[in-house]
Amino acid sequence: MSTIAAISTAPAIGGIGIVRLSGDKCFEILDKIFVQKNIESIEEIDGYRIKYGKIVKPTSQKVIDEVLVSYFKAPKSYTTENMCEINSHGGIVVLREILEICLENGADLAEPGEFTKRAFLNGRIDLAQAEAIIDIINAKTTREAQESANQLEGFLSKKINEIKTKIIDIMVDIEANIDYPEYDIEEVSNKIAEEKLNDVLQNLIKLSKSFENGKILKEGIKLAIIGSPNAGKSSLLNAILKEDRAIVTDIAGTTRDIIEEQVVIEGIPFKIIDTAGIRNAENMIEQIGIEKSKKVAKESDVVLAVFDSSVNLSDEDREILKLLKEKKSIIILNKMDLNQKLLEDNKEFKETERPIIKMSLKKEEGLDKLFEELVKMFNLNQINLDNELVITNIRHQESINKAIESTRKALNDLNASMPIDIISINIKQILEHLGEITGDNVSEDIIKSIFSKFCLGK
Repeated sequence: MSTIAAISTAPAIGGIGIVRLSGDKCFEILDKIFVQKNIESIEEIDGYRIKYGKIVKPTSQKVIDEVLVSYFKAPKSYTTENMCEINSHGGIVVLREILEICLENGADLAEPGEFTKRAFLNGRIDLAQAEAIIDIINAKTTREAQESANQLEGFLSKKINEIKTKIIDIMVDIEANIDYPEYDIEEVSNKIAEEKLNDVLQNLIKLSKSFENGKILKEGIKLAIIGSPNAGKSSLLNAILKEDRAIVTDIAGTTRDIIEEQVVIEGIPFKIIDTAGIRNAENMIEQIGIEKSKKVAKESDVVLAVFDSSVNLSDEDREILKLLKEKKSIIILNKMDLNQKLLEDNKEFKETERPIIKMSLKKEEGLDKLFEELVKMFNLNQINLDNELVITNIRHQESINKAIESTRKALNDLNASMPIDIISINIKQILEHLGEITGDNVSEDIIKSIFSKFCLGK
């Protein structure tokens, strides 16, 4: 493979910046452009050493920057190839100059994710671990980062390989039946195969079910705040964020457009959306905002419906209650500091069978109760990353579901006393689907798609 180079740090001003090289000519290129403080041959430099010196342009001997160079000798490197990292002062101009000099002296510009792709192709990590790396980079919360780190450590790969070993054991028994039919061991082998396949099925189902938690960890929860004008929607958003993000006035219809913000609750990202007040409006702009509010409510994971407890239910409020029928939702009774006309035992509230939280946003009361209800609703306190393997990747989920389908087909064939060679087809498919996760059985197009999501230099 060619020697590749790329800037590995973000294109911004910083304390340091890194240009990374990997490949057979890595050290040869470095010899041309790096002037050491204390000269030492490459052969004498151990891996995992850092040398101080200067990067110079060979054609003019122009000094580009003072640097520290890290050496990693094959196979003990990120890519398993000879690697070096040039640590310069931060700044995109300097980094680009150093990269250009590397390219001029024999390196090729790396493609997005090519360093990690080489680590995968060279067998240092599998495909699931490679995907965990980009998940770590893109993590929005500590819990998401932790789960990605678990997968980088090989938690998922280990579990998948354990299941694959069980499948291979079944295959061995089946092949024995095919190769030695005279020994009449089919009945015994079929019973053992059924037991093992049921065990495989339960393990796969458990992994598949974990995706719901994994999706929450990775994508977060979309929460829409709806209500009549001046019920306290924007006040609720500000209270959750602990800042004045939305304008709060006594004028109905102040919020006419969607306001989106992120907040972390129990380590889980929530995308909170404040919507326009729902009412019978004549203003065309306000009408558009109201329709968008209804659309957002339908597309959200949970709805917080805010009601003004100091006034009776209006027709608009009843329209809002209709929106809650098909959604996870919580009823917020705001303005409890005022004289109450709307109580939690209201018949129309009870008919929704939704939890009710009493609040006074003016006095900052009731927010803890709301958070407790959200944690309970999504079982957020039951996501234990120390003891539980969680699937966070939709590609992995799809492959596991395919493996579940093939396992069920194999079990049905066994129960129907189908020929053993027919049963083996579905069992082999289980292996193929699981191999898609770790990269043992995956197309080049999928590999390209995965690594194209990486940044340059990784």
